[in-house]
Amino acid sequence: MSPRKTTVEQSKGVFEVEWPMFGELSRALALKVVRDYDPEIVVGIATAGVVPGAVIAAILDREFHSIIVSRRYQAESVRETPAVFGAVPTAVRGRRVLIVDETCDSGATMRLAVGAIVNAGAAEVRTAVAFQTGSYAPDYHALATESTIVLPWDREVLFEGELVPNPLYRETVGE
Repeated sequence: MSPRKTTVEQSKGVFEVEWPMFGELSRALALKVVRDYDPEIVVGIATAGVVPGAVIAAILDREFHSIIVSRRYQAESVRETPAVFGAVPTAVRGRRVLIVDETCDSGATMRLAVGAIVNAGAAEVRTAVAFQTGSYAPDYHALATESTIVLPWDREVLFEGELVPNPLYRETVGE
């Protein structure tokens, strides 16, 4: 997961993605992948990459797994350094793997995921993201943009039993 910008001034605008657009982008990404690569397994980077990863795996009719590569669970002092948490799926050994995340900016998260999957014995690894937002170039992407991305599953969070706008995006989307 790439670091989220917190103000419009830091980004090139805001791109709020609705569910129908997310579905079409996932479909387009799956078609790009299958024209060039035949993955045996799709691995989504948790947490936000699991959603597009599972959709792409379903479209391609492939086995799906996840891997946790995150900044979220680390101490505040080292928050900017992502790390792999938990075990890498053993099913990747000797197989062609497609790693999927929702966005990719610097590539730090994606590089860690690729390294972990390669170290687990994958035969070949390629990468895909819904949104390429920075300098890192995954093997496949549905859309390139410098905008701050607000995904449909991130827009609201549960707070005291009610859905409320996600505080991460309050300034970004002007709520």
